[in-house]
Amino acid sequence: MDAIKQILLARVYDVAIESPLTRAAKLSAAAGAEIYLKREDLQPVHSFKLRGAYNRIAHLSAVERRRGVIAASAGNHAQGVALAGSRLGIRATIVMPRTTPAIKVDAVRALGAEVELVGDSFNDAYARARELEVERGAMFIHPFDDPLVIAGQGTIGREILEQLPDATHIYVPVGGGGLLAGVAQYVKELRPDVQVIGVEPSDSNVMQQSLRAGRRVTLDHVGIFADGVAVKQAGEHTFEVARRCVDRIVTVGTDEICAAVKAVFEDTRSIVEPAGALAVAGIMREASDAAAGWPEATPAAGSAGEGDGAGSPTGAPAVGARAVAICSGANVTFERLQQIAERTLIGSGREVLAAIAMPERPGALRTFVIEVVGDHSITEFNYRLSDRRKAHVLVGVSVADPNDRAAFLARLDEYGYEHTDLSDDDVAKEHVRHMIGGPAPNAASEHLYQIDFPERPGALGDFLATLGTQWNISAFHYRSQASDTGNVLIGFEADDRQALEKQLDAIGYDWSSLDEVPSMQLFIAPEGE
Repeated sequence: MDAIKQILLARVYDVAIESPLTRAAKLSAAAGAEIYLKREDLQPVHSFKLRGAYNRIAHLSAVERRRGVIAASAGNHAQGVALAGSRLGIRATIVMPRTTPAIKVDAVRALGAEVELVGDSFNDAYARARELEVERGAMFIHPFDDPLVIAGQGTIGREILEQLPDATHIYVPVGGGGLLAGVAQYVKELRPDVQVIGVEPSDSNVMQQSLRAGRRVTLDHVGIFADGVAVKQAGEHTFEVARRCVDRIVTVGTDEICAAVKAVFEDTRSIVEPAGALAVAGIMREASDAAAGWPEATPAAGSAGEGDGAGSPTGAPAVGARAVAICSGANVTFERLQQIAERTLIGSGREVLAAIAMPERPGALRTFVIEVVGDHSITEFNYRLSDRRKAHVLVGVSVADPNDRAAFLARLDEYGYEHTDLSDDDVAKEHVRHMIGGPAPNAASEHLYQIDFPERPGALGDFLATLGTQWNISAFHYRSQASDTGNVLIGFEADDRQALEKQLDAIGYDWSSLDEVPSMQLFIAPEGE
């Protein structure tokens, strides 16, 4: 009850609005349930984060206010702290990585905060913020693991129950867990029958893994697409609340997130950021799985993390359900929209991406387009002559549904086209579709890697300089993602693979081998005789 009292007494409305709860007509029709969007993207800083930040700062003593506040953030929390400091007349310093896009840095400065750019990662910024905390005696404002921050976010749960008293499900985006904890503890205390479901990216599912392990775990690597929830470890407070109050965690992939961004746009004509679309993606995933025949039952609170690891739809919205998705933010750079749009069709099940070995003979392309593709729309077509016997083709084709996708792949078999379905291959979608070129027949002992690096001027040059000249580069592809972290696909000729990977470790960037990825063997790796 102390937590409930903190939520009821939270100071948020000096800066925040009571965000509207709007029915999503198209989503409702698609899901077979009543779907509502909690529009936190309409807050003054286009994110829910100002609720928790303001509530925490508003509770500082007079002495603490004079010392100022410190935060480490490259995103929405930074703007929340900056706005709170400005409204309360408190000096606010935000430490951000040097890789932070200029639009975010400018937004924080425009709100009156001091900005210090340090290092290439959040960890670098966090370490510097903690140093300033000691040097100045300033108060560090945690982005999620603070009871008063959690209470501020919990006001969203109170608003939902007041706006939709007969709600049955609430889907919540999860990073460190502050929003999930705030909403869950309020809702479960007053309405234990309402299901509270956390939604995480499948490559950043720290809360799901922690709940399964029964303790907080630390991820070795987190995906960066939904950068607003890219957290390696859940908070102590948030984890304990999730253990008691959350029904389950659902995970979704990048394509599903992109499809959810589009779904929100079609219902609202507003564009949310990838993390802001997570809750909608969770509803779409569970509604789709339920339609495919999953059982419908309501688990008891505290069963979070049970199931198959891909977001078991037990308890998914059924006919008559009234589900709420929290659209947590809309701070997305314009440049990222192209990347989101490219992956939307696959995420909604409306596109198949396939690699095809096409016989190199007159009329082969015409036969493929007329007989195999037929009346389907081609969304992408990349062609490259491999040798005089065949050519490599990467093709995207619009399909109506999974059955139509299966029918298209069956026609490829029928006409004798060697092919691989790459619709679920992230490397193909990130790199191969932009660099079709066939194998490298003269490459010797080629090994392929994907390497993440900080998006700052000179980062790629630093990487290559540190790598040295011992290994010849045989393939290279980079494409800006308009984020603070980018990645490259790179191939090396290296007889001593162990020595090469030891050098990659020494550089300090995250990397992964692509030698076994099907799309790489089809398009880049040399063919064996």
